[in-house]
Amino acid sequence: MPPNGKKQLLPPPDVVSNLPDSVIDEILMRLPLRDAVRTSILSKKWRCNWCRLPQLTLDRTLWKTTDDLMSPTIGFTNIVHHFLTLHTGQISKFILDIHDLETCPKINNLISFLSRNDIQHLVVQLPFTSKPYKLHSSIFTCSQLRHLVLAHCLIRPPLLFKGFDRLISLELIEVTISSELVGSLISHCPLLEHLVLEQHKQDDVSGHIEISAPKLRSFFFIGECDLTKIFESIPALENLCWNQDHVKDDYVGQAEVIPTRLPSALNCLKRLCLSWSILEEFSVLSFALCLIRSSPNLEEIEIEVCVLKDEIYYEVVRRDAVDEIPASFSNMTFNHLRTVKIYNVAGTKAEMQLIKVLLAKSPALVRMLIKPCRMEDRKSLKVVAEITNFPRASSKAQVVYNVD
Repeated sequence: MPPNGKKQLLPPPDVVSNLPDSVIDEILMRLPLRDAVRTSILSKKWRCNWCRLPQLTLDRTLWKTTDDLMSPTIGFTNIVHHFLTLHTGQISKFILDIHDLETCPKINNLISFLSRNDIQHLVVQLPFTSKPYKLHSSIFTCSQLRHLVLAHCLIRPPLLFKGFDRLISLELIEVTISSELVGSLISHCPLLEHLVLEQHKQDDVSGHIEISAPKLRSFFFIGECDLTKIFESIPALENLCWNQDHVKDDYVGQAEVIPTRLPSALNCLKRLCLSWSILEEFSVLSFALCLIRSSPNLEEIEIEVCVLKDEIYYEVVRRDAVDEIPASFSNMTFNHLRTVKIYNVAGTKAEMQLIKVLLAKSPALVRMLIKPCRMEDRKSLKVVAEITNFPRASSKAQVVYNVD
């Protein structure tokens, strides 16, 4: 109480400014970077807090203006300049997403800056252009990397590149690189557990890819490969997602090279997902059946059937080959298979034989979901009736015919 006996109001404590740095960092990392930068007006202590953030995302939300008068490329360049000038401290995670720019600005200084900051998680998504941007070689000096995503760029590891010793996740999406360098890059990542290879164009990766990754558990693949070799050095694989769009390009006219089973069974594989599966095409069907037969311990199968009107380009499955499908599974039982999902079912003979086999050979099956493609009601009812009469090895198997 002051001498005059009157109460005085004290200014409230600056709680925001006195928060621990670790708490402030957690708050800022949960904000879009633009909003995090704006917090610099809160107080003197907050003025430079965003400059030490260890996790950052640079995307169009930073330079997009209300009136869109500024060129996106210029806006991005200004942002990068301020970032390189003001940011201090270690950066553990950095996401660069400029896929929607018309041209790719120079980012060499940015990549070099990140390579000197012990980056552990790096995502670089560049614009899709006719001439892909060549990524700066300094990216291959990021010895602390654990997660790496590269999209729409040209990469050439230097001759002295010894690999990413700590990398556990790698995603290469429409990158331009030789198949030999892809194989070398993967084999020099001894801890790799998750791999995504998306090769939509034949000139993205030249030649068939050979993979050596003994600890790989999850593999998502779009592209060309040698089916008999690609699984030789990934024995721990548990989750496989394969887009079959390129299978027909590999094997059309030479379907006899597709084996009935792989040389070595995929004993660890638990989940198999096949998309763009044209089951009426001989090589695609043979490819899918080979993977299923080679995976005795599957717990889940998901197949997205692709139905095309133009079948002139494809080698249609012979009727006798379809009739032989059940016999090719005669010595198999899927004792662990619990869930099957098949989308865009048209009721073709190949589809029905596959469904029949899976129901008959899966004593632990709990649920089979079938989503038909658009067809006449009469044909749809016929398909349902036929599937309903298929024998089931599991008394608990529920077949759900889902029409959206």
